[in-house]
Amino acid sequence: MNLLEQELDYPFGAQLPDSGRTLAVAPGVRWIRMGLPFALDHINLWLLADEIDGRAGWTVVDCCITRDETKAQWEAIFAQELQGLPILRVLVTHMHPDHIGLAHWLCERWQAPLWISATDYYAARLGSQSTTGFGGPDSAAFFVAHGLRDEAQLSEIRGRTSYYPSLVPAVPRRFHRLLDGATVRIGDHDWQCISGYGHAPEHMALYSASQGLLLGGDMMLPRISTNVSVFDQEPESNPLQLFLDSIDRFQALPADTLTLPSHGKPFRGLHTRIRQLHDHHRDRLAEVLAACQAQPCSGADILPVMFKRPLDAHQTTFALGEAVAHLHALWFQGLLQRRLEADGVYRFHAVRA
Repeated sequence: MNLLEQELDYPFGAQLPDSGRTLAVAPGVRWIRMGLPFALDHINLWLLADEIDGRAGWTVVDCCITRDETKAQWEAIFAQELQGLPILRVLVTHMHPDHIGLAHWLCERWQAPLWISATDYYAARLGSQSTTGFGGPDSAAFFVAHGLRDEAQLSEIRGRTSYYPSLVPAVPRRFHRLLDGATVRIGDHDWQCISGYGHAPEHMALYSASQGLLLGGDMMLPRISTNVSVFDQEPESNPLQLFLDSIDRFQALPADTLTLPSHGKPFRGLHTRIRQLHDHHRDRLAEVLAACQAQPCSGADILPVMFKRPLDAHQTTFALGEAVAHLHALWFQGLLQRRLEADGVYRFHAVRA
């Protein structure tokens, strides 16, 4: 456990749900943990006891990616953990593959509706039919414009035209819209929707005041800062500022709120974690600004400033997107100027006092 984690309280200690099983974290709230074939090797999913139109069952929160191993884990959950009750609703925090990948399968199997924000629903529908910022010629061209020159990595990125559809092959044809500030009644409890930006188009966290629980999704993680990137579809965006403004909205929640994150372990210390995330990004922004004060920098120039480890092509897409996000935050603040130079690369120059 690192020093920052020691400032947080993990009420379940080292406990983790076994594969195909759940772990109770509150009355009627059960934790599922499924593996992912990425560096971020797991996702947390949640079962909430529910009743709709007089019918008892469960709401599932998030789904994991589409693959046979994940379906097998779900089948074990169905057989061992549902107490003979059906899935009544599939609620998805946002459109990233590990969250929505199997929504179509779960919804069809249980004849259950999908609940998600409209922005993320339509982004997922588009992504399942094309690609969304993780590969293809447009993505490669964007990264070239921000200084990426490794031809092997660029070739892999250009060829990755089916990344999203391979993990999210379909999205349900209908959905129920989650809106910021709306209340969702799940079982005996009301959950308030809290929108967040910067990581996904319109991420939805949910807070239950009666239980003191926050389903934080990817907006509030205990061990890492969620990826915040500029991608080719919105090349002039400022996602880092959107993210920091979004997490500040959680400050209004009680300090002893139990946060149920999508990655890592449930924790208390929400206000502390908000401060840690602000500190983390403030430090990264200071490093990026110092680099640009020494000489004009492209996004690729910032990679070794922010990331000290070797990166493969997949990791580079996220890391370079995050480097550009930090450059853009400083650019929007007026601390950097952006210039498209003769070699076709954007470089960011420090504004001299």
